[in-house]
Amino acid sequence: MPSTVTSRRRQLGNEIRRARVAAGMTQQAVAELLGCSQGKINKIESGIVAVKNAELRRMLDAFGTGKTESEVMLELARSSSNQRSQWSGYRTAVPQWFRTFTDLEPAAAEILSWHGERIPGPLQSEHYMLTQFSEDRAADVTSLVRNRLDRKQVFEIPRPPYYRFILGEGAFHRMPGGPNPSVALDQVEHLLDLQQRYPRAYIHVLPFGVRLPYVPNDFTIMRFSDGTKDFVFVEHVAGGLYLDDEDDFDLFNDAWDRLRGAALERHDTTEFLHQLAEQFRAQVTF
Repeated sequence: MPSTVTSRRRQLGNEIRRARVAAGMTQQAVAELLGCSQGKINKIESGIVAVKNAELRRMLDAFGTGKTESEVMLELARSSSNQRSQWSGYRTAVPQWFRTFTDLEPAAAEILSWHGERIPGPLQSEHYMLTQFSEDRAADVTSLVRNRLDRKQVFEIPRPPYYRFILGEGAFHRMPGGPNPSVALDQVEHLLDLQQRYPRAYIHVLPFGVRLPYVPNDFTIMRFSDGTKDFVFVEHVAGGLYLDDEDDFDLFNDAWDRLRGAALERHDTTEFLHQLAEQFRAQVTF
């Protein structure tokens, strides 16, 4: 899986945090050393902002970090700061709070995504996208569609992540703007084609009739093999949350396991989608 600027920055932040803790220093102590706020140190360790070379060298000296480890971290700092502007042009349509997610998506080793009543971006057909953005009265539908199509490239990179989706049955009946058999049929046929073409994309449907005490809100788990810290992304009306606390992460993993245990297997999902396609096809007026 490819390394991205954001993944390298997060990896570096993890290494800085680990070295700081090993040295017995607090974030506030490091902030005083650099003459900045404790909030900036927290953002550096979280990979939200880049760290300057001079700042990193001062931290490494204070931590007593060895030569080999220091060189690795300095190289991470150099590679994560050489970022050409990637959020210009049509990509400015991506909200700030979602840019970390889209940048890390192709760098993940495995992505586990649960959506109860909507089709997530990487799985949406163009018909579904256009209907959704039009119903939302988006100002720049073209840019939004181009960005969403860009995300689909995650399935086509040389070593794509294992992308595992669980979709609630309701996602196929709650179309953007209300019941629309034409959009629903196009979306179902798109999923059948996608699952056949991309072997690392797994789609599992969670039927209405399964026995679960409840279903959680939508969430996505990202796991990495390059040193980037695993995290959970939870989207909400005002933005999104990135959670990497181990206890929180374990709770979401448990929730995923319960959903996956109740969802249909891959071949059963394929049969389910074929049956849905027949139902929607019979409702379409040509």
